[in-house]
Amino acid sequence: MDFTIRALTSAEWPALEDLFGRSGASNGCWCMYWRIGPRYRDRPREQNREDLRRLAAAGPPPGLLAFDDDGRAAGWCELAPRAELGWLARARYLEPVDDLPVWSIPCFYVRSSYRGQGVMGALIGAALPVAAAAGAPALEAYPVDTAVQGHSGNLFPGVAAAFAGHGFRVVARRKPDRPVMRKVFDRHGIST
Repeated sequence: MDFTIRALTSAEWPALEDLFGRSGASNGCWCMYWRIGPRYRDRPREQNREDLRRLAAAGPPPGLLAFDDDGRAAGWCELAPRAELGWLARARYLEPVDDLPVWSIPCFYVRSSYRGQGVMGALIGAALPVAAAAGAPALEAYPVDTAVQGHSGNLFPGVAAAFAGHGFRVVARRKPDRPVMRKVFDRHGIST
């Protein structure tokens, strides 16, 4: 299946709300976890929702949406400079590898009826030129390596094989099932 990918802006906000549903995906996170950490659970879901809505309105877009042929949102990925995702630096096993000002794809949400249909791969592929055009020297991810026995079943950070399929390489592995993967761009924004 082919998907159309668009940045989350105010114009696309209704599609994200439809995708996430009333609860806000992942127990009301509304993609605030990597920005504020577990505190997102202590706040009303509405506050998390409003924070993401403000990010979408203010720009640059905080992520990408994948749409099916009928215009229905099938999936989402957060996409931002790592420096804006403060909880990554505090997350065990995901500390910065170096001081390169990378961009990050820390999480995904795929509508259950679209899982296993390539939504994650389409979002990864679309994130590469977006990050490169923004001047990122590299795009980084923190997926689950499902080839490792006993891996986490919580796949919201993505799957390592999907990133490897787009040329990402492991740059650190501080926990067997949670590699830090990176795709480096050359000085012209072309991925290498």
